[in-house]
Amino acid sequence: MSPRRVLVTGAAGRIGRATLDLLGSHGIAASALVLEDPGGLPAETVVEGDATDPAAVGAALQGVDAVIHLAAIPTPERESAATVFATNTQATFTVLELAGRAGVRQVCVATSQAANGLAFAARDLHPAYVPVDLDLPSQSEDAYALSKQVDELTAATMARRHGMSVVALRLPYVGGFDERLRDFARRCAADPGLHARGLWAYLETRDAARACMLALDVPGPGVHPVLVAAPETLVPHPTEELMRRYHPTTELRSPLPGRTVPIDLSTATDLLGFIPLYAL
Repeated sequence: MSPRRVLVTGAAGRIGRATLDLLGSHGIAASALVLEDPGGLPAETVVEGDATDPAAVGAALQGVDAVIHLAAIPTPERESAATVFATNTQATFTVLELAGRAGVRQVCVATSQAANGLAFAARDLHPAYVPVDLDLPSQSEDAYALSKQVDELTAATMARRHGMSVVALRLPYVGGFDERLRDFARRCAADPGLHARGLWAYLETRDAARACMLALDVPGPGVHPVLVAAPETLVPHPTEELMRRYHPTTELRSPLPGRTVPIDLSTATDLLGFIPLYAL
């Protein structure tokens, strides 16, 4: 059954706004939790507050029967390691615990492909193998990657504790078809090393919102990590050549023809029925 009202945390962010738009286009009411109300959000209720604050989260959960949790510090580079870890993990615990107590049983949590440890490591790291799948060992050394690993453990605990379905979307670099994404793609085309740690993966903002909404249809209880990305990389270079150049020690477990993204997207297709609609 489609939810009647969905709480979107971090609703003023790039994915949050796209998610509110998508919910509205499907006739699904939305509540928004934001640090500061920017105005103009397409939500029936907007609550200002931090996702780590039980009072703010409790207020935002009123009348809600599903949650899309996007609120987080998205990088370890802007705050101290302690702040990044504490904020992200406390927010996820608070939102899922209070949602469970409120009777919510359908939740989507945004985690990150950076949980594998490559993106923000202090030294160059390489995945053990590609296509990357859900079993790839993490090499995390930074607080952001660790926080996303803990978020998935929290999701698993809450799924058991409250009988929830929790889909943990492992998102890549996300951007809309604006100058920011196109400029990044142009720079990566000229120097693919700029996004080698992200395996040249991306997802358009509207597709990220679709994946979030589809996650609310997965039956529970249980936790379901899901890797999502566009099926092709954002650079105009053959993927296998890129792997040989930038990740020479990585095992190629299956062919990666053309610009195939070196990520196993089968769970997104099989569990969510998710196929990206937007491509560079």
